Amino acid sequence: MTTTPSKTEGWLDWYADPTRPQFRLPPGTVDAHCHVFGPAAQFPFAPERKYTPCDASKEQLFALRDHLGVSRNVVVQATCHGADNSAMVDVLRSSAGRARGVATVRPDVTDEELRELHEAGVRGIRFNFLKRLVDGSPRDDLATIARRIAPLGWHVVVYFEAAELEELEGFFETLPVPLVIDHMGRPDVTAPVTGPEFSRFLRFVDRTAAWVKVSCPERLSVSGPPALNGERHAYLDVLPFSRRVVEEFGDHVLWGTDWPHPNLTDHMPDDGLLVDHVPLLARTGQAQRLLLVENPMRLYWPDEAV
Repeated sequence: MTTTPSKTEGWLDWYADPTRPQFRLPPGTVDAHCHVFGPAAQFPFAPERKYTPCDASKEQLFALRDHLGVSRNVVVQATCHGADNSAMVDVLRSSAGRARGVATVRPDVTDEELRELHEAGVRGIRFNFLKRLVDGSPRDDLATIARRIAPLGWHVVVYFEAAELEELEGFFETLPVPLVIDHMGRPDVTAPVTGPEFSRFLRFVDRTAAWVKVSCPERLSVSGPPALNGERHAYLDVLPFSRRVVEEFGDHVLWGTDWPHPNLTDHMPDDGLLVDHVPLLARTGQAQRLLLVENPMRLYWPDEAV
């Protein structure tokens, strides 16, 4: 009999009853960063994982999609599943074409396996440099993977801490595929938005024409969520950073919920509130349409983009 593993102590469960957003997302909105976890009884977690989450199924993801008014999803392989992409691929095959995927693969992945992933809807690979989530990211292996996926027209999603960019940017610039940066490179929002660290990040984005996800304000914020008084504006200390990225690189920005919000122990965000955060960082209808519809369609569904 298969037993369900116990969730990592201190982790919060995702918010099961999100409010309905006040901001109405434009038709065709893409949630360009979300995950599924298991269910563990069907899709076991990797033995080498750094954490054990609670289950977060494709049915629950699709229910959230419809509740928020999202049209499509980009499902990013969760580190707790390692390089077994079965749970993520199952979402893609169950989505009737409304989901794309970002996988994790090893350097010895076969051409046939890559073709199968492509046919399922995978369009990118994620390289994770957060030491608390992965044991290491050997650059020779990553470079090999990038060369392998280049003929497919895929991209590489990179996840790193802001302080690590100086060490990593030279390597990133050697990769022969487009770059997508998770969560604005995790800036220190207590530092000035005009300071040297974030300025380096902006120069890097400009130099490489990278795509940037202005996502996860709940992970970056120090001020945190609003008080429980009906206030819909939260994570305001992140806004100077996300607004600047949107205003400078409006045709290369993406947005996502990060549902089911892994590795949070302080508070769990209300996904309806995260939608209401969007018009604060993208302040015009055109900026919102680029962020939510046109950019992710161009990257993940280019044959359908208008």
